[in-house]
Amino acid sequence: MGFGGNGFAGASLEHFRFAAWAPAWAAAPPLRGAVRLTSGSSPKVRRSFGRHGDGKAWAEGIALECLNLVLKNGKVPAPCPLFRCRLSSARLESKRRASGRLHMYFGVDYYPEHWVYPYGGTPENPEACWAEDIALMQEAGFNVVRMGEFTWGLLEPEEGKYDFAWMRRVMDLMHQAGIRVILATPTAAPPLWLTRKHPEILPLDESGLTRHPGTRRAVCLCSDAFWDYSKRIVTAMARALGDHPALLAWQIDNAIGGHDTEESFNEASREEWHLWLKAKYETIQRLNEALGLRHWGQIVSDWDEVPMPQRAPAPHNPGLVLDWRRFCSDTIVQYVRMQAELLRQLTPHAPVTTNLKPAVFRFDHFDLAEVLDFVGIESAAVLRPRSAETAFDIDLLRSLKKTGIRTPDGETGFWVLEHKAGHVTWQDLNSLVRPGVLRLFTYQLISRGADAILFFRWRQPRFGPEQFHGAVFSHHRRKENRVFREICQIGEEIKLLAPVLKGTHVVAEVAILFSHDNDWALQEPTHPNRHFHLRDHLRLIYTALHDRNIPVEFARPSEDLTRYKLVFAPSLFLLSSAEAEMLKYYVQNGGTLVGTFCTGLVDEHHVAPDTGYPRELTDLFGLEVLEFDALPPDEENHLSFKGGFQTSHLHSARIWCDIIEPKGCQILATYTKDFYAGKPAITLHPYGNGRAIYIGTLSGPAFYADLVNWLRSLCGIHPLLKVPEAVEVSLRQKDDVKVYFLLNHHNQQVRIQFLKPMHDYLTGTTLVGSYDLPPHGVLVLDEHPAPAKPA
Repeated sequence: MGFGGNGFAGASLEHFRFAAWAPAWAAAPPLRGAVRLTSGSSPKVRRSFGRHGDGKAWAEGIALECLNLVLKNGKVPAPCPLFRCRLSSARLESKRRASGRLHMYFGVDYYPEHWVYPYGGTPENPEACWAEDIALMQEAGFNVVRMGEFTWGLLEPEEGKYDFAWMRRVMDLMHQAGIRVILATPTAAPPLWLTRKHPEILPLDESGLTRHPGTRRAVCLCSDAFWDYSKRIVTAMARALGDHPALLAWQIDNAIGGHDTEESFNEASREEWHLWLKAKYETIQRLNEALGLRHWGQIVSDWDEVPMPQRAPAPHNPGLVLDWRRFCSDTIVQYVRMQAELLRQLTPHAPVTTNLKPAVFRFDHFDLAEVLDFVGIESAAVLRPRSAETAFDIDLLRSLKKTGIRTPDGETGFWVLEHKAGHVTWQDLNSLVRPGVLRLFTYQLISRGADAILFFRWRQPRFGPEQFHGAVFSHHRRKENRVFREICQIGEEIKLLAPVLKGTHVVAEVAILFSHDNDWALQEPTHPNRHFHLRDHLRLIYTALHDRNIPVEFARPSEDLTRYKLVFAPSLFLLSSAEAEMLKYYVQNGGTLVGTFCTGLVDEHHVAPDTGYPRELTDLFGLEVLEFDALPPDEENHLSFKGGFQTSHLHSARIWCDIIEPKGCQILATYTKDFYAGKPAITLHPYGNGRAIYIGTLSGPAFYADLVNWLRSLCGIHPLLKVPEAVEVSLRQKDDVKVYFLLNHHNQQVRIQFLKPMHDYLTGTTLVGSYDLPPHGVLVLDEHPAPAKPA
């Protein structure tokens, strides 16, 4: 856990209500509303409170008091958990459950409801297709399936009339075949009888128009009726199927927040929104002041007057919109929490997760990961043009949950619940995935920490909106299918690798900071330059690290960063006081921080400082940003470098140029054009035992390559292996065991020079000297030669 501008981010109120940190704080008043997160609370009140709600000022005050003690005394007051939010690698290792795993979970997403007569089977045996499918799954080496996420209307065809028998029959067949089952709760697609009876659950868009039923995700998550019916189906499903020996884990819902359903503007949403604001601000005066509603005279005198940010002639107050985003996120998190708590009560042996995409939906993925036992993800890696793009997504998702992980197999990695086995249906052009590419990206997932792989999907359905979505099998189920044969190869290889990978994990010395609050704030139309996109900035930095085979994690600014040698803090436009103090603590204790333009322009309420930019960090960076110039995409300035920063190109300054007044910092580069020619563009400032680097502009890929090369030398960071640029290298390790993955993402072979013998796990041979890695080829290596064969 960590803390941020909205209180202790990611920690439930019970952490603060009942944890005795230090005697000095024992007498502090309990957080008003702490009871809201207890299991006995009503869902309506529970939904009105989240990470961003009541008690923020009290929690932040304690956070700052703890930090002040740390900064003053140089140590953390025991037993304060503040800086124990991440266990060291050694402690993580000791926490792993001794699972004795000699296999890896490897499987597929299966929809048995699609393969009954007349679409499969026979009139005499309508379910005959299931046994045939399972026999082929065994041939592929599958030992796990996911089922059930869109079956509510089949499991409960009429209100209160359940039919779980057919699902239990499928699970019986899976169990007989040695295949475990991840059951998904079916709340992503409510049945039509429910929307007919309760049309108020249908979401209204920002214009007040109804989004109609007949598909998935047609729900308002603030609806009490939808919550009640969700509880009923989840409870009934867990009671009917939770005792089945095939049950391995639960997936909650499916792609929650998808199809732009993170928010709805129903009357129920309005009621919950007002309760949420009242819990957070307590008084109307505090609300008006915190959000700056004096602008355009939009102050309120009653909670019921606070608008939802619906379609309007002009932009809404950005502080209000930011709180709306937080409210919608908290609603999603509490909905998932409700299901998770139900399932843990009814089936405590089965961990819970859900399938997450790489932070493309507007809710706080870090918050959501905290209510799960382990992270499950979706991967559309086969659709990405560059390996760095897919690696970015994987590393971001892996980073969502770093402690408190409880997987079905006792490991500490993430699970891939949907790995696209082929093309998709939502692009303008849905090309086939080329031979070898699926295997390549499967290994990229494993190399970056995946402990289970499930392909989406088993077979193309003969009907429905996903009729031509890629799958392991096409409509005609032929064993000669090339995708099936490729997956069979992967299955055989995973049997070899599973014992080697047991207990291994990814270790990173570099972190990139990312917060959803900041991301949301930068999406507002009041932003100084709409051509600037935070994700593009993050990817520029990440790609430079990836291409030099330097492992990376992502973290919130509120996390303890002391485990990292190097931290990038790109464009923290929104920065709370507590986050600023965390950055100072990191640098003061020896860390190297790289901050950038567009940092510290507003606080957590979207209010700009009157003490200079970046707010509360001018002393850390030894400078003040006086102005910032927004450049159109077709214009650029240039950089002139000084000192030891070696460059390979003439580097541009694009999109955004901070005009910097130095206050004790060393100048590394200046602008060459316009009225601020000669002004600092890049600076370095010693602070405590560390250093803070500030980059006041955006540049191109070549600059970030030079930057990473310079920082590697500065921080003592080394690439995993020396290989040609075309080869991606990843590492999983445990104690003295190091497993290297070398992936060729190109269509031609790449020659690699091994200066010392390396053992290839997939072939059992020793590689030394020159080796030609074929197109889309994979090597899994360690530094120990293969044992000599007996004569």
